[in-house]
Amino acid sequence: MSKNKLRCPWPKDDPLMIEYHDREWGVPVHDDRRLFEHLVLDGAQAGLSWRTILHKREAYRKAMADFDPVRVARFTPSKIERLMANPGIVRNRLKIESAVRNAKAMLAVQREFGTFDAYLWQFVEGRPKVNRWKSLSQIPAQSKESDAMSKDLKQRDFNFVGSTICYAMMQAIGMVNDHLVSCHRHAELTRKSK
Repeated sequence: MSKNKLRCPWPKDDPLMIEYHDREWGVPVHDDRRLFEHLVLDGAQAGLSWRTILHKREAYRKAMADFDPVRVARFTPSKIERLMANPGIVRNRLKIESAVRNAKAMLAVQREFGTFDAYLWQFVEGRPKVNRWKSLSQIPAQSKESDAMSKDLKQRDFNFVGSTICYAMMQAIGMVNDHLVSCHRHAELTRKSK
């Protein structure tokens, strides 16, 4: 993590946010378990800040069986009740139940497409979309790709997958490079995507 390089302004001075920005955000992810993690965390973020969720990520990993969709799909009502008492995660019943529902839906997608990765990345034709934003105000909250993803996910019984949530996930998993052009990560990730 470099202190001298220019970066996007949104991590501010939070060390965990800076590390996330410099090492993870916008890096293409093709591992189904990590993709499920982003699906759950971006759904949990609805109405909250990413900083809040990022600081709860380790607790989420423990609570959500290290984001193993097979295990999460088997969570019982009593397990959901125990999660509702867990102060380390967002204790919102709809969001917790959504993680279980989405795990089941993801397993169905894996059966159909082979991997969740193959399914998700089809929305950008398998390659990161590289944007060239100069300021945060230019970055959209959604796109035609996130609209299409959201619509399809909902038809497949996923929940907490509105277009804005899908776009945030697309940014996080590197389907789009939304680092500002002035940020050192924009050029690094653009080179890797060629």
